[in-house]
Amino acid sequence: MTGSIKIILPDGKPLEMSAGSSAHDAAMKISPGLARAVVAAKIDGKMADLSAKLHDGAKLILIKPQTPEGLEVVRHSSAHIMAQAIQRLFSDAKLTIGPVIEEGFYYDVARKQPFTPDDMIKIENEMQKIVEEDQPFVRVEVDRKKALELYSDNVYKREVINALPQEEAISIYYNEKTPKSPKDAKEFFDLCSGPHLPSTAKAGAFKLMKVAGAYWRGDAKNDQLQRIYGTAYATKKELDDYLKRLEESEKRDHRKIGKELGLIMFSELAPGMPFLLPNGAIIRNELEAFLRAEHKKRGYVEVKSPIIVNSNIWHTSGHWDHYKDNMYFTKIDEQDYGVKPMNCPGHMLVFANSTRSYRDLPIKMAEFGLVHRHELSGVLSGMFRVRAFTQDDAHIFCTQEQIEQEVIGVLELIDVVLKTFGFEYTAELSTRPQSFMGEIDTWNKAEKSLGNALDKVGMKYEINAGDGAFYGPKIDFKVKDAIGRIWQLSTCQLDFQMPMRFGLKYEGADGQSHIPVAIHRAIYGSMERFMGILIEHYAGKFPIWISPVQVALLPVSDEYLDFANIFAHKLQENGLRVFVNEKTETINAKIRDAQLQKIPYMLVIGKKEQDGGELQIRERNGKQYNLKAEEFISHLKEIVEKKGNVE
Repeated sequence: MTGSIKIILPDGKPLEMSAGSSAHDAAMKISPGLARAVVAAKIDGKMADLSAKLHDGAKLILIKPQTPEGLEVVRHSSAHIMAQAIQRLFSDAKLTIGPVIEEGFYYDVARKQPFTPDDMIKIENEMQKIVEEDQPFVRVEVDRKKALELYSDNVYKREVINALPQEEAISIYYNEKTPKSPKDAKEFFDLCSGPHLPSTAKAGAFKLMKVAGAYWRGDAKNDQLQRIYGTAYATKKELDDYLKRLEESEKRDHRKIGKELGLIMFSELAPGMPFLLPNGAIIRNELEAFLRAEHKKRGYVEVKSPIIVNSNIWHTSGHWDHYKDNMYFTKIDEQDYGVKPMNCPGHMLVFANSTRSYRDLPIKMAEFGLVHRHELSGVLSGMFRVRAFTQDDAHIFCTQEQIEQEVIGVLELIDVVLKTFGFEYTAELSTRPQSFMGEIDTWNKAEKSLGNALDKVGMKYEINAGDGAFYGPKIDFKVKDAIGRIWQLSTCQLDFQMPMRFGLKYEGADGQSHIPVAIHRAIYGSMERFMGILIEHYAGKFPIWISPVQVALLPVSDEYLDFANIFAHKLQENGLRVFVNEKTETINAKIRDAQLQKIPYMLVIGKKEQDGGELQIRERNGKQYNLKAEEFISHLKEIVEKKGNVE
């Protein structure tokens, strides 16, 4: 091929290349060092291998492994390398699928013999050999017939191939043998859309994590498979940092701490439906009281909607068509009823219950509403993935002219709440998806309103193109916890569709009937999930204002029990939560118990305290000092009111 082409670099500058050049050729022309550093390319917005050919006018972005796209390529290729290692070591293993997931990758394997911990070590060692062999990943497109022939003995791959759209290109990635390869190594190939690393040598650092059971296609009616999980990073340091975070997160596991501190329990009789124990209920009540107080400052009203509602409402809202598989249903008087998966439709009915005027708007309707969503048993996870949970929902019904002002109010509330818990956060503005309802002009105005609101409060944000809900754009908030993990929490969504579907109206200043806009808003999101996050964020050392027990009174002997109980009553009269340790134990044992329960303040009660002397105060961070009783009560009440903390 002769002639030349011009490609466009990210800064808009053109780069002249020979016709038939690849993305790797372009990287080499820019800088050999860059060519060594990159792992993939984005051509006209689509991810591709570095070997992909460029065309005239192509917009080229070269991808490094430290970027989100680059890390996905590293992990995708690591899954491929793991599959090759499994096939080398276990001739009876049938490979199925191996996608990238949030913190790594997995590969589902059909094999009668269970994989053992020793097998995992062998697989990881074999993966390292494959990396050292520097095998190039070579993409080959084949027709459906050829693809099926390649997998004549693998029913799982054949099922995947047959499910592909007729017009879709089918690609196979080969790992070719090199001089460094063992003589008996077989050519490895895998059905995959890619992209992949240029070669196995660029795989970075990886580790296999665990093996678990899985069903083919996630259906319990299908074959039982073995799922091998792994993770991979661009460098060993990044992998080591992740493993340290993982170790720390295991120490902070909310299920473990929740049991130790008497916060939560789970039962096989109610899978995916957490029980709050007395201490957990205290935290939950404090969280609700805090948000209710903030609502009151901002003019919200609180409502309660039924948990079970006639199915007609779910047809109107669209949930019957789009969410039926995630719902629970029952029959009452021979009619279908649905257990609500969200609170929105109930709030629409409340709005429609009265005649509304523009003078009434905005109406800010809040509810701590219990909802139920069907989840497969295999994905249930403590408080993080449940079937029954409470949403701190609110819907703001307003005019189009009020959108910006009301969104600003939501942003300010989110800022207050997240900062109260010490969370750092980022915001994402998700725009119109490919499948959307409504008019493009309305979407454009809505997206502009959200962007303007973010700009006016000075909140930095990123654009998450095409990830809005089908009924409107949204702003999502992601928080970083104490050990650097990211959680998606608060959300603010615009909805022009549901008010229209429910026939909501208000009388405008012009005397005409208008449809309101609904702003869906949640701050905590799921109360249960938020509690789980808080348990792990604080490792059970809660801020004083939500601590189930704020003060532990520790009598040095039974002689001082009466005084301890009298003083406990005085603290309770001042709104403080107190525990008196009445066990017949040494004072050191009582202090140790209080520390294990992570109680913020411990007071040793003996003769000096009973005779009116200063209190001997010990904070859970080890700090010790003396205060008079009234000074201590005043000090503690002030910290609680300000929502402060001790370590």
